[in-house]
Amino acid sequence: MRTPRLSRRAVLAGTAATVAATAVSGATVNPAAAAAPVADRSAYRWRNVVIGGTGFVTGVLFHPSVRGLAYARTDIGGAYRWDDRAGRWTPLTDHLGWDDWNLLGVEAIAVDPAHPGRVYLALGTYAQSWAGNGAVLRSEDRGATWSRADLYVKLGANEDGRGAGERLLVDPRDSDTLWLGTRHDGLLKSTDRGASWAAASGFPAKASASGQGVMFLVAAGRAVYAGWGDGDSTSGTANLYRTADGTAWEAVPGQPSGTAAKVPIRAAYDTHTRELYVTYADAPGPNGQSDGSVHKLRTATGEWADVTPVKPGGTTDGGTAHTFSSGGGSADTFGYGGVAVDARCPGTLVVSTNNRWADVDTVYRTTNGGRTWTSLKDAAVFDVSETPYLKWGDDKPKFGWWIQALAVDPYDSKHIVYGTGATLYGTRDLKRWAPQIRGLEETAVRRLISPPVGEAHLLSGLGDIGVMYHERLTASPARGMAANPVSGSATGLAQAAARPSYVVRAGWGDNGNGAYSNDGGRTWAPFEAQPDIAENAPGPIATNADGSALLWSFVHWDGTKYAAHRSTDNGTTWSEIPSFPKGATPVADPADPTLFYAYDTDTGTLLASTDSGLSFTARAGGLPSGDAQFKLVTAPGRSGDLWLSVKWNGLYRSTDGGASFSKVASCWASYTLGFGKAADGADYPAIYQVGSTDTITAVHRSDDEAKTWTRINDDAHQWGWTGEVVVGDPRVYGRVYLATNGRGIQYGEPVR
Repeated sequence: MRTPRLSRRAVLAGTAATVAATAVSGATVNPAAAAAPVADRSAYRWRNVVIGGTGFVTGVLFHPSVRGLAYARTDIGGAYRWDDRAGRWTPLTDHLGWDDWNLLGVEAIAVDPAHPGRVYLALGTYAQSWAGNGAVLRSEDRGATWSRADLYVKLGANEDGRGAGERLLVDPRDSDTLWLGTRHDGLLKSTDRGASWAAASGFPAKASASGQGVMFLVAAGRAVYAGWGDGDSTSGTANLYRTADGTAWEAVPGQPSGTAAKVPIRAAYDTHTRELYVTYADAPGPNGQSDGSVHKLRTATGEWADVTPVKPGGTTDGGTAHTFSSGGGSADTFGYGGVAVDARCPGTLVVSTNNRWADVDTVYRTTNGGRTWTSLKDAAVFDVSETPYLKWGDDKPKFGWWIQALAVDPYDSKHIVYGTGATLYGTRDLKRWAPQIRGLEETAVRRLISPPVGEAHLLSGLGDIGVMYHERLTASPARGMAANPVSGSATGLAQAAARPSYVVRAGWGDNGNGAYSNDGGRTWAPFEAQPDIAENAPGPIATNADGSALLWSFVHWDGTKYAAHRSTDNGTTWSEIPSFPKGATPVADPADPTLFYAYDTDTGTLLASTDSGLSFTARAGGLPSGDAQFKLVTAPGRSGDLWLSVKWNGLYRSTDGGASFSKVASCWASYTLGFGKAADGADYPAIYQVGSTDTITAVHRSDDEAKTWTRINDDAHQWGWTGEVVVGDPRVYGRVYLATNGRGIQYGEPVR
């Protein structure tokens, strides 16, 4: 799949910058212990709506001492433990709450070979000034409970280099000693099993504010090797260091000259042959790599060898088993990413290419220490029936892209797992591959609709993988991602309230950025035309109650706002709306097709249209302003009943179509709000809100028109930042769908 013009990562960076990040120190945390119900109907069961992966799995780590135990890390969606008996991943960091949103990105994982229960996580999504500092979680029971140590440095699990090797390591000589490589603050060391951290003395590489710092830490016998991402050929700075005693560090002698200007991405050590294998690329990745190599170091002799399977550019090394041709005259540029050794077979290992778009990335395998290689892609047979979206609108899935996470099961030589930008593939015979992703959901969710009728109770607009039609909540959508056209990140999704069979969507696509459906979102057709600006700045879209008018707003990923456009012929022609506030989200009245609303966040003004979006005039003013993420929603079936979430400014309501607003006294912060089926005996829909009624930000439900609220999530189910969208099911009382920023779609139902 080609990278969409606006990636989820760009969206998230902009979103995250506006959310306050406050580090909260804690003692032992038990995410398995849910908060006791505080009122009737407050106890909820939470589960993921199943899609399967959908995000960048940046690392997979099999435990070397326990059969069937593995861990996975993601760039924005937390960490997971593999349950071999159940054949699924268990999330380990859902207990991290709103204030700790920056800790949902996992920079590195470490396990202790001598103590199977111990696992460590280095957390921190962004290293930018607006993000909070990182933290290390440590567990004695495989992640069932955690203790936390807050760091004085920032980590960057969703930044360049996030697919590099593990930057966290238990010292092979002493289980109480841990090493942590940072991007901008050098090497840290802990001598109390991660409870406290300080700069490691004697590490010779100098940190850079703009560099990559430590790319990986790996044990080789009793020695520790550190890859350094800030080396260059002109200064003579080395990019591989080692210590034999945990005190004195040195640059590894004789490093190959061809690697001096490259970045060491990952490394793996063959204990049988005492050889260290290192992959290199000319950029940290996962994007931007055009050259790379694989080298091995015989640690006993200090001798280096170039064992690159295929040289980028169409040439091969002398020892390569076959010659590569990219075909069609396309330049075959790429780097190397993952590397993993077979613990059972000396000289057997796998490496992956990365950022190889001309011929698609692959995994190479050797059984003779790199003298010859076989591409596993050549004979690969894929079964993606469990996650059909992986066909990306085509007839068959691709082998992968962003392949940097790569692991070989130490108890099964033919069990290989590798990550892509959307899933984990696994094989147990080196030929047949299937997603090994069950239980791992990493979607960043942008839009949710729960239709009042029809087969699907949920439609979703997602980062990177467009729009989904969920026939079932417990299985990946059978139709896969919406096609005709296929798009990347969704920017808009709307349903005609009085004509629910009609749905429109917008997003980043290569063959049009908007589409409509006349069957509730099962199938789609592209708009016959689109405004020119739609190609580079598709934004939110709305349709009025009967589907006779469309309003499309345009916002570039860099924040530039453009004039909205209107169509009354199903997207065949479009006209500009000069009176619509640039960049605002159009909101349709659910009962009156002549009414649209828009909230101008720049001025704090509610505007309305009484001519189906042809023109807008100001109504209420003097409302909170200055934040583009303020959200306006309409109560279903009620004309002019508007609710405005203005984050820490609270919640406002209008019952006269926006002519006036009153502040709701029952909560002091509101980030997003939606509606669902009313409780028995109630005459107003149930209201769901992510906001604050007390001291913490949580998910709440009100059955009495926002007079009182009940918290319906608990301390074990928080998922970091959840301020994008929440919506109840109009057909099932109590069921609510919640968008997360990296843990997919969560849905909750009352415990019956």
